[in-house]
Amino acid sequence: MTTREILLKKLENIDRMPSVPVVVAPLLRYLEQPVDQLDVQKVVSLLAQDKSLTAQSLHMANSPLFGHAQAIDSLKGAVVSLGFQRLRDIVISCSVLRLNPSGECKIDPIVFWEHSLGCALVCRHFAREISFPNPEKAYLGGLLHDLGVLVNLWIIPNEFGEVVDRAKTEHVPLDEVEREMLGITHSETGRVLAQRWGLTGDLVAVVQYHHDTPSAPDHRSLIALVALSDLLCRMGELGHGYQEHRQVSFQEEPAFAVLLAECPTLQTFDWARFTFELEGYLDEVHRLVCQLYGTT
Repeated sequence: MTTREILLKKLENIDRMPSVPVVVAPLLRYLEQPVDQLDVQKVVSLLAQDKSLTAQSLHMANSPLFGHAQAIDSLKGAVVSLGFQRLRDIVISCSVLRLNPSGECKIDPIVFWEHSLGCALVCRHFAREISFPNPEKAYLGGLLHDLGVLVNLWIIPNEFGEVVDRAKTEHVPLDEVEREMLGITHSETGRVLAQRWGLTGDLVAVVQYHHDTPSAPDHRSLIALVALSDLLCRMGELGHGYQEHRQVSFQEEPAFAVLLAECPTLQTFDWARFTFELEGYLDEVHRLVCQLYGTT
């Protein structure tokens, strides 16, 4: 058997990974509807089925990060205070945070989540700047695009550990080393988990194709937006814990051509200004990660 075949066999043990709460899928599907069609009590009823998510929502609603002056002591109050969009982000973030493996990891969970949340924020801001039709979907794509990294840390920790060590030493992208050493990347392993969770088809596509946008059969503009945002973060200070040493011209990236076809405003996009603005996200991302982890 090839290394790839051996690793795919190991992926059959993906059920051993901690699962997200059973309420997450129906809750997210419900929150996909237009805001004016959502019912607060329905959201409260779904959220109340999981004590951990209930506690986390109350914690976040009372966090100084959201600037609320009055204490919130009910789940309904937390839902109203946070708003459906922020609640959805918190539910996903807190659920997936449970997947961090115990023990020593080659990728610091804090660093991983700063990258994921940073990419989500960049995706949403980028989407708004170029009039992308669904900035909130872009946010979710950015948040979840690297699910396969968590899969690899759980299912093939030794093999993936060697990949991470080499990527850090040579300052090259993880997926390039994965492809060479393993014959499989976190995009493919992440797809397995995304499908197992029942994520929507566009989010599964983001997870699977964010390093190979031109190969995607559909949802290409969303994937391209996430791919470019991911690259912006990795070239800045929101990567995987090390700096990649390479020159990047975003206009020459395959994802750029895909996104340009959907969003013509990208042609006159001010990359220099946008890249400068990324610095403003660093503190916000760090604060949010610390809130989710309960650290200081």
